[in-house]
Amino acid sequence: MTKTKFKKETVLQTFGAYPLVPLFYEENIRICKQWIKACYDGGVRAVEFTNRGERALAVFTELVAWTGEECPGLVLGIGTIKDRETAEKFIAAGAGFVVAPVVDTEVGAYCIQQEVAWIPGCGTLTEMYNAHRYGADIVKAFPVRALGGPDFIKAVLAPCPELKIMPSGGIDADPGTYQKYRDAGAFCVGVGSSLFSGNGAVVLKSEVIRKRCQEMLNVKI
Repeated sequence: MTKTKFKKETVLQTFGAYPLVPLFYEENIRICKQWIKACYDGGVRAVEFTNRGERALAVFTELVAWTGEECPGLVLGIGTIKDRETAEKFIAAGAGFVVAPVVDTEVGAYCIQQEVAWIPGCGTLTEMYNAHRYGADIVKAFPVRALGGPDFIKAVLAPCPELKIMPSGGIDADPGTYQKYRDAGAFCVGVGSSLFSGNGAVVLKSEVIRKRCQEMLNVKI
């Protein structure tokens, strides 16, 4: 059974109210906490920790407990989930939502059974519509920069306005880019490495990350 303390309705409301979703993977728990706290102080209330390393489950489990104490109201979810077995492990660890780079109906069925928000990755309108029919709560347009950016989101929503879309993949962490995706109709926006690094692989200080989040979320919609 799921251990998540978040009801799915609450998670979806959080995405809608705080539509910036930072995502990252980092093995150093201290850095993880610094980044999450910086995002939280900048107004973020949903963070995706990606399953992209051997220590992902252990780090995620510790972060679930820590955010519960230090970041009230923050929903911590897991990304890069491609099979049911992995979904089961992270949901048991307390994932508030599950994000995938692909549409796997077994993952979706398990998330639905456990009443955990499922956000599968899609690259075409057909994939998005089918994922929606399978029960996806939000569909992830991924990798959105390669798909056409905000123009792709706008074009997809024209015939299918019922879709809740989270663009992700190659999005710059700046208010102008964020605004373009929101203007195109994105339900929320996933921002990854550009939020946490500067030129090259230079890791940014917490204050810079906090300011970037605050600037994006303060954009008037």
